[in-house]
Amino acid sequence: MLKRTVKSLIIKKTLPYSLFEMPFWYPLSDRTKISKMKDKFKGKRCVIIGNGPSLNKIDLNLLKNEYTFGVNSIFLKENEGFKPTFYTVEDCHVMNDNKDRINDFNTQYRFFPTRYKKEIRNRKNTYFFNMNEGFYKTFSPYENTPRFSVDAADQLFCGQSVTIINLQLAYFLGFTEIYLIGMDFSYVIPESAIIERGNITSTEDDPNHFDSSYFGAGKKWHDPMPT
Repeated sequence: MLKRTVKSLIIKKTLPYSLFEMPFWYPLSDRTKISKMKDKFKGKRCVIIGNGPSLNKIDLNLLKNEYTFGVNSIFLKENEGFKPTFYTVEDCHVMNDNKDRINDFNTQYRFFPTRYKKEIRNRKNTYFFNMNEGFYKTFSPYENTPRFSVDAADQLFCGQSVTIINLQLAYFLGFTEIYLIGMDFSYVIPESAIIERGNITSTEDDPNHFDSSYFGAGKKWHDPMPT
């Protein structure tokens, strides 16, 4: 009922849709702290890591002297001695299913949307940013339309994959060479998966990531492909 009322008010232009793309009731971001990071790595190169099966074919030790962006359950690679420079999480299912591991995973820089402030107890090296969720909102004129923010201190745009967040961060931080690895573009939804209102619950091993437990049995996830 509330959702329909909000949508009606937006359509009638009683309320601007932007108030709900980046909900005004979310906690405040670390705007000042993030603004000080602008161009901190100007002229450097970085590697943004996807979590596809091909990541198992890459010797991550070769990246030990590189600036790297890791996401979500990349902490499963920690037993191989790898830890990224930057760590980000966007998806609510990833946060809810891995809260303890995420809190225990310390990297040099950690970036989270403000909506997860209550979930993140470990605030060491942590930055909370405003995440614009318009990509997912049916009321937004930008639904399923990727956008790119040049000012991470102001906001970062969702875009179906957390990699979109990292690309915007890398630009803001000043990196001029950006490489992507582990981005396989070969997602499948197993026939046994339970799908309810866009939410997928696994009932077996995950075939889409470098570790079968990544979105293994009992874990929830979203289809990474736009509808």
